[in-house]
Amino acid sequence: MRYISTRDAKARVSASTAIVRGLSTDGGLFVPEVLPRLPEGAIGELRQMSYRQRAVYIMKLFLDEFTAGELDGFTRRAYGPESFDTPETAPLRALDANTSLLELWHGPTCAFKDMALQMLPHLLTASMGKTGSDKDVCILTATSGDTGKAALEGFADVERTKIMVIYPRDGVSDIQKLQMTTQRGGNVNVLAVRGNFDDAQTAVKEIFSDPGLREELAGRGWALSSANSINWGRLLPQIVYYISAYCDLLNAGEIREGEEVLFSVPTGNFGDILAGYYAKKMGLPVKRLLCASNENDVLTDFIKTGVYDRNRPFHTTISPSMDILVSSNLERLLFDLSGQSDTETAGYMEALRETGRYQVSGKIRAGIDVLFSAGRCDDAETLDVIRRAYREHGRLIDPHTAVALGVLEKFRRETGDKTPAVVVSTASPYKFCDSVLRALGETPESSGVELIGRLEEVSGVPAPAPLRALAGKPVRFTASRDKEELTQAVREFLG
Repeated sequence: MRYISTRDAKARVSASTAIVRGLSTDGGLFVPEVLPRLPEGAIGELRQMSYRQRAVYIMKLFLDEFTAGELDGFTRRAYGPESFDTPETAPLRALDANTSLLELWHGPTCAFKDMALQMLPHLLTASMGKTGSDKDVCILTATSGDTGKAALEGFADVERTKIMVIYPRDGVSDIQKLQMTTQRGGNVNVLAVRGNFDDAQTAVKEIFSDPGLREELAGRGWALSSANSINWGRLLPQIVYYISAYCDLLNAGEIREGEEVLFSVPTGNFGDILAGYYAKKMGLPVKRLLCASNENDVLTDFIKTGVYDRNRPFHTTISPSMDILVSSNLERLLFDLSGQSDTETAGYMEALRETGRYQVSGKIRAGIDVLFSAGRCDDAETLDVIRRAYREHGRLIDPHTAVALGVLEKFRRETGDKTPAVVVSTASPYKFCDSVLRALGETPESSGVELIGRLEEVSGVPAPAPLRALAGKPVRFTASRDKEELTQAVREFLG
């Protein structure tokens, strides 16, 4: 299978090359030239498998350069008991008779990013061998909270790699910041940017698109790659859990094979929900994908109007991983719905860069309307959803999951749709103790890791071991830079 750029469809490369590069040199994102379909009878086979076996089956459809044996080894190391605290890997938990939570936070950093970032280092290092690369790789990653820690954990002390994570100094939770700044590993660096996530993400994209810098680093034996969901090797493993969730619903007797389901997804950079879109295109019976936004509702407005406009106030919310106004992975959806028109897609991205907005064609609007719905929850609504989920159902959920659940509730009230639904639960509530405690009627008098024990007392729900272990860890990284200084920071990091 070959991969093409969203901005130059003639730029055909292998999967391993796409994974090593992360971003195309023209600034576009790599996508499969042809999206594979699930073979006839695949769901019947997959429902009998473990999560790791399902991952091998699905990823093999996209990675013909890799043997099933290689992928099996990767999944055993990525999703084994030393990394995930449940043998189910991505368990499905019933909330009520018609709604389930897909818990994607049982990995080492307690966020859904582990589902991909425990896999990506194996895919990347193997891809380096397959491409014959003689350069070491610098992983450069912007994070709005969870990607950073998951990437650091996945790449810590991996041979022939260094990783630098850039996060908005005042835009992550106390626990998220502590997870990153205490990271172990001799090949890691963590840097705060004085700005928001969009500042960090834009700076990283500009670094990737700088031919002079690439040439300079290549001369020093380094190639740049990314652990953000702009990297296909990061996005591919996320397709797996949509298909796996459907299989688990079947096995639980909640649906019949072929019956459609809804997925409600807390959405910031559009990678997670895009994986659901690809699963649908592969043949998974998905009726609708609900794009759930917080007060930074640029995606909700886009899905409803066809106009993407980032020229709006930026809000710092209690669901910080969604505090994003430039959603990079949306470019892949536009490319697909435009009929793989690289010129049309590049035009939208140029308009976004120059004016901060664009309006898509009627063809793309129609494609969005077929599958996507959207809604938003502000902070007050989010806290109310957390409160009700715990009091009415005994489920402790984080603010991002609460946004998705709240949007699903609104969708059902507005449409009367009773289709079985899966809420994609993206983080442990213990990463956001302050907000969850306030939702439960508490007034937190401290912050960060000190609140973990208090939330355990109030809820009766034990905290994940990796978060309890943060207490007393020394902070290693305290530096911050302006976004204009990040290129120099990369140079310094690589020596």
